[in-house]
Amino acid sequence: MDDIFVARLMSSGIQTVRPDTLVEDAADQMLTHEIGSLVVVDEDNQLLGILTTTDFVDIVAKSKPKAETTVERYMTTDVITTTAQASIVDVADTMIEHGIHHVPVVDDEEGVIGMITTTDLTGYISTVQTPSPA
Repeated sequence: MDDIFVARLMSSGIQTVRPDTLVEDAADQMLTHEIGSLVVVDEDNQLLGILTTTDFVDIVAKSKPKAETTVERYMTTDVITTTAQASIVDVADTMIEHGIHHVPVVDDEEGVIGMITTTDLTGYISTVQTPSPA
């Protein structure tokens, strides 16, 4: 894997916003394009920051007054799941195919037993050592 460079795997054509963009508009843009982050740039396309879905959790938590809306209104109900015995390659393919980052791990007897995320897969890949030639 040492010969695979960022340029080969990176996404191009990213979505950007200016620092004066309203958070509501940024959220709409993220939903429309089904992305998890927006790059904040100045008028010369120079990086100023990044806004992620995690930032929106903070925005909602700190909002005043509280909306007092239940999670049922926004939750996804057609959840894609996997089992503990599934191949990580199959899970990664599923994540890419559906544009998702979290897959609950379920068991017929015990129900939900865990979660596998893109972060878990990235962590695994970063620790894999390619065999040296004999």
